[in-house]
Amino acid sequence: MGQAIERLAQFVASTRWDDVPAEVREHCKLVLYDTFGVMLAGSERPEVRALIGAWTEGSGAATVFGRGWRQSDVRTAALLNGISGRAIELCEGQRYYSGQAAVQVLPGVLALGEARAVSGTELLCSFLLGYEAAARFCSVFTPRPLAHQNGQACMLGAAAAGARVSGFDANATSRAMRIAATLLLTPSYTNAVAGATALNVAGGMSSCVGVAAPDLTKAGFEAQPDAIEEALGQMVGAGFDADRLVDDVGARWDIARNYFRLYACCNPIHPALDALQAVLAQLQPEASQIERIDIATYRFASVMRNPDPPNFFASKYSLPHAAAVLVVRRSLSHAALDDSALDSPDIAALRRRVHVIEDPAMTAFVPRDRPAQVTVTLKDGRHATHARQSHRGDFMQPFARSELDSKFRALSAEVLTDEGVARAEAIFAQLEGIDDIRSALATLRSHVRSGG
Repeated sequence: MGQAIERLAQFVASTRWDDVPAEVREHCKLVLYDTFGVMLAGSERPEVRALIGAWTEGSGAATVFGRGWRQSDVRTAALLNGISGRAIELCEGQRYYSGQAAVQVLPGVLALGEARAVSGTELLCSFLLGYEAAARFCSVFTPRPLAHQNGQACMLGAAAAGARVSGFDANATSRAMRIAATLLLTPSYTNAVAGATALNVAGGMSSCVGVAAPDLTKAGFEAQPDAIEEALGQMVGAGFDADRLVDDVGARWDIARNYFRLYACCNPIHPALDALQAVLAQLQPEASQIERIDIATYRFASVMRNPDPPNFFASKYSLPHAAAVLVVRRSLSHAALDDSALDSPDIAALRRRVHVIEDPAMTAFVPRDRPAQVTVTLKDGRHATHARQSHRGDFMQPFARSELDSKFRALSAEVLTDEGVARAEAIFAQLEGIDDIRSALATLRSHVRSGG
């Protein structure tokens, strides 16, 4: 096995919370908090609720978060919570490479942490180190052209986090990650534009493997020494640069270079939507006044231009639809970009007047920048143009804390009462002072809305 894998395993197994810079610790808490709210709201999607109802029996060591606050075994809880977190396209992600580490790592950490009644500090540290492992694997991994990042490199980070919660040393942590390499998935981006919600199951599988890989390690399963290098470099992926895997380990913290989302749609189209937001603020048009909306952006975002998305999930990957919703509803929150938006005649009519093209000069700036330019032309001849180099919400253009708090409160209110939302905020604000995460999460049970 390569030395880089062993160094990363040592980092995961031995790093203490006090070794982490204070600003990174605070950002880690914010990422965990944001991801938990997304998981709660995602549990309300019809297919997710149906699966939770089919797969939980009311007993077990870990909570399936959502109405009913059901208990299940740790693997099922991790899988279901992971699917919930992926279901509404509001999870955070890494800024410079493809990966949504938090939503694929956290559900397994929560399930194992709850079952083991770990402290809030150990929960945070395990989550952070799994996130960092996931981000580092993503940073040196070349995915195949159509491969979505669900269930790919982030799965290895989930296994690392599970190993940390389980108290593994470096050798066992390495083995858990290498075992996980045999379980990597190959989901396609085509699922997204087709509205195939099975893509979200692939994301949940990372969390499930975050629990299963440590179990397999403890049971005595073995993995080949170069399992990760072979899987990411030749099998699932098209390249893996192990020499860069541990560059600046312990000094560079990728969780602090993430992005958050306020728009409930695919992140690559956010720069165009930010630009559109600026034009709307200038012109203040009604939808009926708009002759056309022209959008130029980089290649990956320009592909998401289907004006007739077939369902809720596909609508998250349609720039014409998201742009039309923003014009008509003046918001792209979870509540605005909902199922009813697909049935709105005003939104449907405007989608046809949104024209999206690739600008090759913009494509050349990716991934450093993700440019977009939007021109809105009104029927009376007035027009305005605005351009963006990248979207808001990353560490260079961060959202205000109040914006992320508003997001958390709106999403968690889908499942929790007002008192429950306040209680959840208090838990995540004081995680470092909690001795037993199981008991803390149990206090939310009495604040779950009825109807589940």
